[in-house]
Amino acid sequence: MTYELTPEDHRAIDRTLSLAGHIVDRGELDRLGETFTPDAVYDLSDVGVGTFEGVEAIRNGALSLGAGNPVAHHITNIVISSQEDDVATAQSKGLILMANGSVASVTHLDTLRRGEGGWLISRRVVLAQRTPLGGLHLAHPGAR
Repeated sequence: MTYELTPEDHRAIDRTLSLAGHIVDRGELDRLGETFTPDAVYDLSDVGVGTFEGVEAIRNGALSLGAGNPVAHHITNIVISSQEDDVATAQSKGLILMANGSVASVTHLDTLRRGEGGWLISRRVVLAQRTPLGGLHLAHPGAR
């Protein structure tokens, strides 16, 4: 059964997802608790960085990456759904700008929980977009 999220839920989730990039890009890592649950899991293993469990580990992971962090995170194409009360999933596209000027596309797979502080990310998986059409063109090379 699908749980119907209210328009207010959608706006709050959009705000949480958007705010996460602003906080990181400004280096305000002491504010990560405004967007992530205390026990959040941030899985960057697909992009070779590893997985961090808990806000403090996420903060320390960002600090250890130092200048290897993107200078800008942009989130777009947010699709939100829910299967149960107080838990939602969101998938979104992300564009990251690196200090050397390169840009990469990623997909965020987020699980959010609603608590007293509103909607917070409890799990984020970041997947790199490495090939057009999700690789479909490789399976159908004659269809060009």
